[in-house]
Amino acid sequence: MEWTREQRYRRIEDVSKEEYEALKRQVSECPYRQTYHNQPVTGLLNDPNGFSYFNGEYHLFYQWFPLGPVHGVKYWYHTTSTDLIHWKDCGIALEPDQSFDSHGVFSGTAIEHDEKLYLMYTGNSRDEDWVRYPTQCLAVMDKKGEIYKYPEPVIKAAPDNVTEHFRDPKVFKVDDTFYCLVGAEMDNNQGTVVYYESKDLLNWNYKGEVKTTFKGNGFMWECPDYFTQNGKGVMIISPQGMEPDGDKYQNIFQSGYLIGEEIDWKEAVFNHGEFTELDRGFEFYAPQTMVDPQGRHILVGWFGLPGIDCVSDENGWAHCLTLPRELQVVGNKLLQKPVKELQQLRGNRVEVNTQLQNESKSFIGFEGTVYELMANFTSLDAQLVGVKLRTSQDEETLFYYDLRNKKLVLDRSKSGRTCGDEYGVQRKCDFDSNKLTLQIFVDTSSIEIFVNEGEEVFSTRIFTKEESTGIEFFVDGIANLETTIWELNK
Repeated sequence: MEWTREQRYRRIEDVSKEEYEALKRQVSECPYRQTYHNQPVTGLLNDPNGFSYFNGEYHLFYQWFPLGPVHGVKYWYHTTSTDLIHWKDCGIALEPDQSFDSHGVFSGTAIEHDEKLYLMYTGNSRDEDWVRYPTQCLAVMDKKGEIYKYPEPVIKAAPDNVTEHFRDPKVFKVDDTFYCLVGAEMDNNQGTVVYYESKDLLNWNYKGEVKTTFKGNGFMWECPDYFTQNGKGVMIISPQGMEPDGDKYQNIFQSGYLIGEEIDWKEAVFNHGEFTELDRGFEFYAPQTMVDPQGRHILVGWFGLPGIDCVSDENGWAHCLTLPRELQVVGNKLLQKPVKELQQLRGNRVEVNTQLQNESKSFIGFEGTVYELMANFTSLDAQLVGVKLRTSQDEETLFYYDLRNKKLVLDRSKSGRTCGDEYGVQRKCDFDSNKLTLQIFVDTSSIEIFVNEGEEVFSTRIFTKEESTGIEFFVDGIANLETTIWELNK
């Protein structure tokens, strides 16, 4: 179905109760609905927004177009949690109801200040000629959960040398000064991050570009993020328009990080290492981080990509969010581990300890459509070692370590229905280890694979048949295997 501009900019407030209830029924009947991932009630979910801890709860908002699985006029949808696992539906938080956000409440972040939660976001408006006017706007939530918007943008226009692509503010505080990073496209079609400073979150002074040696990669850097840990500065960006390079940058758009020295914000020079993709899989974009009361840096990403359809479109909804990941800076690498709270979902478990020799083997109790799987391969004397997930006679999702070529490989060529196959059906990255430890989360229509305590992560949506429930472990050579599977409580 081709969606017209008029359809994309219909608002939920203008839709009859009967029409919306019919859409909700259509979505609820979809066989691909997730069980423990944040997903939209209807329509399309994209970027996580305003991820924060405030008033005793985690707050996680996300971009939402309610009336179909397309990018239309955006709202912020609000969920809260006390444990990062069980999320309360709090409904719409921000509507496109002002002149400065009339065509969408675009992405942004949140920061606590004066016992309130300040939500900074991009207001998207267009004129009668469809020319875009982005501004950076502010809303404030009190401890009762009531939200009000400031009556005008706090950053009223893009800098002179920046195009209409000027969005996704990230706000943080250093000493007594607030800083705001904004993703931007320069007049020469190069992506960058610009920044502002403020003492009160209301009055912002433009400072210039964050100076990196990564400049020249991509035409737009979306969803900038920055934090410090273990004496290092970490910048996360989602560049659009990077060319593939060997195994790298195979998706339509990328998300990754730069690690280096902590940035001195007087000059904003960032001395950093190479750009590294956060997730080596097929669907991952626009991640956002927060710091919780324990001091953990936690990341959530959009389990999807711009410009790529989703199989569930036919049921009136698209996309979900990834599981929360704890981030650890180790040297010049960012490790990502599923937050420990996920263990609360574990139910019945089955364990196996065995040796595999030139075989592909399944075990009693190792099957399902929703589970957590741990697999530890050691004493590797093999050329290939790995696991097949969601298998049946004609379907499987394949993940393995190719020891000959020192590569990790995710292959979804037989994963049932997929989207974006024009960008390939395999994802690979370099890997060199004498062991392979996997922590895998399978939900109805997704797989997230954490390798060797978060050294690498591979995520993919899959839309397999309901009867594809098998699990097989395989070795070309010899390896010891210790593995555990848990049913996950829905």
